[in-house]
Amino acid sequence: MNGENFDDSSSFGSHGLGRLFPDADYRHQMRFRRGTVQDFFRPWHRPPDILQQRQLWLRHDPASYVAVLPECGELLQEFIGMIRETGVDPNPANVSQTESNLETVIGLGGALEPDFLLLKVGEDSSPRLLGGCVCFPSSWSLEEKMGQPLDIIHSVVPGLDDQLGERIRQFLRGLAPGVAWLRENWGLSRSAELNHHPFRLLPKLDPSVRLDEVWLRVEHQALVALPCAGGILFGIRIAVHPLSEVRQNPEISAGLRRALETMPEQMAHYKGIAPARSALIAMLRGA
Repeated sequence: MNGENFDDSSSFGSHGLGRLFPDADYRHQMRFRRGTVQDFFRPWHRPPDILQQRQLWLRHDPASYVAVLPECGELLQEFIGMIRETGVDPNPANVSQTESNLETVIGLGGALEPDFLLLKVGEDSSPRLLGGCVCFPSSWSLEEKMGQPLDIIHSVVPGLDDQLGERIRQFLRGLAPGVAWLRENWGLSRSAELNHHPFRLLPKLDPSVRLDEVWLRVEHQALVALPCAGGILFGIRIAVHPLSEVRQNPEISAGLRRALETMPEQMAHYKGIAPARSALIAMLRGA
């Protein structure tokens, strides 16, 4: 189940890779920009079998990819109403209002291309994860994050809360309804698979890795206010790009190389890059 670029833009740089790799040292970045729910959740059909992949994982092991807490009902209903109002209407049979919340999320997960998380903003203004469907996780488990506040979920990312924690909290408190706030995040992997659930034990990066074994893994993210239910929708689309293609773009290749050279050691370990960092830098230099 190999992934491929699913954005329907025509140029390599328009996938947001230029934004990901500026001519600067590595640091945590927010860099949100305005978009629409319709554009993010509408069918992009790349890779062409993306829904078939999602449905396969949901049939194979739904408990690993879908979770819903009892308090999630209002968030779920507002999410369904939002995607229908914007014209992104999945097969009604998959989102029957008579099903349980869990069955409804499974249906949505097999009918929509992006993964999605539903968070409730509590009295302390820290959003808590109440439900979602994540068929293509980037080496994390949905069930382990359920019920946790966003501060705790982010605490595993080295330096994130210290550098951006308060700015993130302020940003989430001020989300305007009707706007999808977009950003990208990235990693490197030794597999083109979209589904990197930890239990799959996919191959890891190490000093022996070859250029044709390395993929740039990009998370296209969207944050959307759910004002009626007092919550937040977090959408995720995954794209993978062969490092051999990335290397052909001099500006992006140079930006990625600089990010690898200046990334703190803790962050490199968190991203699974540290064992292969020297080899990856050499590849991007053309060695």
